[in-house]
Amino acid sequence: MGALLIVEQILNGIQLGVTLFLMAAGLTLIFGIMNMINLAHGSLFTIGAYLLVTFQKLTGSFVLGLALAVPAAALFGVLLEVVLVRKLYTRDHLDQSLATIGLILLFNEGVRFLWGKFPLGVTLPDVLAGSVEIVPGSAYPAFRLLVIAIGIAVAVGLWLLVAKTRIGMLVRAGASDREMTQMLGINVKRLYTIVFALGTALAGLAGAMAAPIVGVQSGMGDGVLILTLVVIVIGGTGSIRGAFIAALVVGLFDTFGRVLLPAAVASMAIYILMAAVLVWRPEGLFGVRA
Repeated sequence: MGALLIVEQILNGIQLGVTLFLMAAGLTLIFGIMNMINLAHGSLFTIGAYLLVTFQKLTGSFVLGLALAVPAAALFGVLLEVVLVRKLYTRDHLDQSLATIGLILLFNEGVRFLWGKFPLGVTLPDVLAGSVEIVPGSAYPAFRLLVIAIGIAVAVGLWLLVAKTRIGMLVRAGASDREMTQMLGINVKRLYTIVFALGTALAGLAGAMAAPIVGVQSGMGDGVLILTLVVIVIGGTGSIRGAFIAALVVGLFDTFGRVLLPAAVASMAIYILMAAVLVWRPEGLFGVRA
């Protein structure tokens, strides 16, 4: 493998990794704080992509479409949490899994009804549709570089939010001891809504950023959800740092595996990696030991 191809695959792996991080960050907070298994998180990824398509069509601008799609996804998350998800917090994990699997079917059919059965495309502005020469003789798509930059910026922003703000303090407290947090007078119901909306916004952003690369179609988030769950298991539930590092590892591992390994082996590579991590650290790289 030549040096230029290695650089390109490293960037591809990082781009996949930051996309997985956007998904995993919200999902790991939802599970870590609410003890809620949300298997419909991949559908929120899909909805983010369709919202981008809709707002781009309305405004005629990719940038405005993206700027509107993310808060719209957050608002959708608020409505979903208040109307349905809130009722699942006291149920066991089996009930949560079954209910959110039902949401997957509902959302997949819903987007087919609203936007049609055929895949949709996203038009990038000229400045993002071209390539950037990262090293002499090797050009890399400008939009993929933007995805990497946004993913890293979001990771830094989340770290600042969780580590340096009052909301972050409440999030950390809720993740450590939900009952004690409630006894101290914290409005846990409101905290749950905020966290779920944040997780939905991140999933929507991930879907919107992936839309120009993979196309927009019903069920596009289902495969991403599987990789996201692998990231959370490897990184450790409830850990933003673990989600970020594990997402990059999985992104690079999956990208190079598909280049270097036979197809049958490459499709299993990340699961072999997950099994190896669990043998070494059953709680994940940055999970808390029971």
